[in-house]
Amino acid sequence: MGSPYKVLIIDDTEEVLSALCKFFRQKGYNVLSASNGLDGLKIIENEKEALDIIITDLVLPNISGVAVISIVKKKFPHLPVIAITGWGEHPEALAKEAKADLVMEKPFKLPELEQAVQTLLNK
Repeated sequence: MGSPYKVLIIDDTEEVLSALCKFFRQKGYNVLSASNGLDGLKIIENEKEALDIIITDLVLPNISGVAVISIVKKKFPHLPVIAITGWGEHPEALAKEAKADLVMEKPFKLPELEQAVQTLLNK
């Protein structure tokens, strides 16, 4: 792999955010992170075309992950987004409606998430 892929991870649970960032950095990814939807959108706006993939929680303070996905998909339709959630049925339907490329329920295994990231990056 040439230059490392740039991934943005948005999650308001510090343990989850830190574990995901650490995991992807160890795998050689260039990792950006935000702990709420608003900060996530600011990073997306600043990075524009440089991001390769976004992983976002669905339930976030300020602006929900669903809204983040919706905005991203309108502005950057080709940017893959993985929604992660610890909630039941409804957020999943919302994430699909917002056009997330994939929805994964917490808890998931990190290698499974990385496999999903690789699959989307290779499309």
